[in-house]
Amino acid sequence: MRDHSTLLRQVMSETATTQSELARMSGVHQPSISQFLSAKVDLSDDQLDRLVSCMGYRLEVLRRTVVPELTRSEWRSWKLHRQLSRHLTRSTLSQWRPTIVANLDRLNTGVRGHPHIRNLDRWKTLVDQRDLNGLHRVLTGLDRDSIEMREVTPMGGLLPEKERQQILREIS
Repeated sequence: MRDHSTLLRQVMSETATTQSELARMSGVHQPSISQFLSAKVDLSDDQLDRLVSCMGYRLEVLRRTVVPELTRSEWRSWKLHRQLSRHLTRSTLSQWRPTIVANLDRLNTGVRGHPHIRNLDRWKTLVDQRDLNGLHRVLTGLDRDSIEMREVTPMGGLLPEKERQQILREIS
């Protein structure tokens, strides 16, 4: 990560520590330190903390949650799919499979464009492999990849109508 290499370089500069000195203090080979500094090799938080501690520093990692900026349509899709995720088990996947496969077949005949076709193939793989963790991740993920996967969802017709209507009312 570029930020990690920048932090390491900064601390080395502030403490006038050379790569060779850091290698001797830390036990990390100098060529590895060079690769960390050039960002050719990723440096984990733990590795960076270990290296900067040799120079009298500690790494403080700040994490915070943020609400992503999604369109109304993306929020609606996420909420509907999140509700489906609450029902997803090995058993329900087996029950849903015929509907999902039929939806995939229908979508494959009408969808155009490489990203959508690729995402349909990914849905098919997740379902064929019965990858519950992968399905949960796509159903509930707020990353761009999951959002785009849901744009060509084969999950239509699976959510009980009462729950679907409830979610749509909440969104309005």
